[in-house]
Amino acid sequence: MVNGVEDDDSCPKPVGRSSVFYYGVGHMLNDISAACWFTYLLLFLTEIGLSPRDAAIVMLAGQIADGFATVFAGELIDRFGHFKKWHGAGSILAAISFSSVFGGCLPCKILASCSPLIETISYSTSAAIFNVGWAATQVSHMSMVNCISLNSTSRVVMTSCRNAFTMVANLSLYAVALVVFSTTKSTTHSDIENQYHWIAYTSIFIGCCFVGVFHLGTKEPRLKIRVHGTSYARISWAYWFKKVLYYQVGLVYMLTKLAQNVSQAYLAFYVIEDMRMAKSAKALEMYWTGQRLKAYYCAGGVLWVFCGASILFLPQSLSAFMYVISVFIGVANALMTVTGVSMQSVLVGSDLNGCAFVYGSLSFLDKVSCGLAVFVLQSFQSSSPRSQETLSTEYISVTRYGLGLLPAVCSLTGMAITYTMKLQTPHSKPLMEPLLE
Repeated sequence: MVNGVEDDDSCPKPVGRSSVFYYGVGHMLNDISAACWFTYLLLFLTEIGLSPRDAAIVMLAGQIADGFATVFAGELIDRFGHFKKWHGAGSILAAISFSSVFGGCLPCKILASCSPLIETISYSTSAAIFNVGWAATQVSHMSMVNCISLNSTSRVVMTSCRNAFTMVANLSLYAVALVVFSTTKSTTHSDIENQYHWIAYTSIFIGCCFVGVFHLGTKEPRLKIRVHGTSYARISWAYWFKKVLYYQVGLVYMLTKLAQNVSQAYLAFYVIEDMRMAKSAKALEMYWTGQRLKAYYCAGGVLWVFCGASILFLPQSLSAFMYVISVFIGVANALMTVTGVSMQSVLVGSDLNGCAFVYGSLSFLDKVSCGLAVFVLQSFQSSSPRSQETLSTEYISVTRYGLGLLPAVCSLTGMAITYTMKLQTPHSKPLMEPLLE
């Protein structure tokens, strides 16, 4: 056995604990920057003066760039391999460019103009560059799990560990945000920018530390493997397009990420604008078979339906109850995300030479749909959060319906599609050589 990965002629063995840990921490930079992106980007942009629609354009630009980059990254990884090189290069680009997303408008300073058009173009460009690096890291890391082990249970365990560190990343971000918002003032435009600068820079530092641990502890998996002496050629796109399960898994994953990302994007708005809670409350936020994957996914979906109903009808007088709802939202997102990603591993099976394309193409749906959803919701926001305080109580909150209704509908639809799936997790054929060099 090499670093916990199977290396004999028996059925694939579970990977070692150290391999699971090192793999799990490899997405921390992406996770903590994504948490900051979805939780605070719209809030940051509207607080510095952009309209809700312009703020949504910035996020949409990033999501579209991310969506296309995932497809291209997946194709290139399938062709040339080198998961860790793609991961490292993407991490460097994401870390450098993320600081500019929350780092102010550089063209505005050069041109001595703060027009909304220049600000929107500047932030949109930074967002697009950041998401290209983010996509390369995501696709390389997600597809790597299939080349580390053919054991279906080990794949779920590694995905679960990855998701556990996603929770660590979220909690780390909210802890940093809580300290920043509680200890610094936000009376001027400059003060607001400085708050988000500290949050972004600290997040990057934390994420980069974990990326270093990942690269030190994880060996490069072999993209080309042999089963019973047979060498697999690269799998064409048409192979996946002919599979019904490809479209089912794609829809379920898209709906899962849509529920997760929209809830993350609007939770901060909801607790501040609808519940009138304190500003520091923006820092809110625990042997597998196909049938078990479906059962746990549905459990998360049911939780989201109840959370959505609670959000829709929660009065301001019970705003403290949002802390409890947030916990259940976290549990629901965790259950749906782990099982949704694990369904992708079931789809890939032992067809490893096209796995990066699968993850990249399915992520394309998730990124573009999320960007469009946020853009549509923000387009109905007729005013910025600050000016909404003067509106009448009859004002229909897009935030409340976006956070409470959309993720719940996505969860219900995902559950219905999951019910129709035929997820098979057969024992894989034995390997002739280890997957790690």
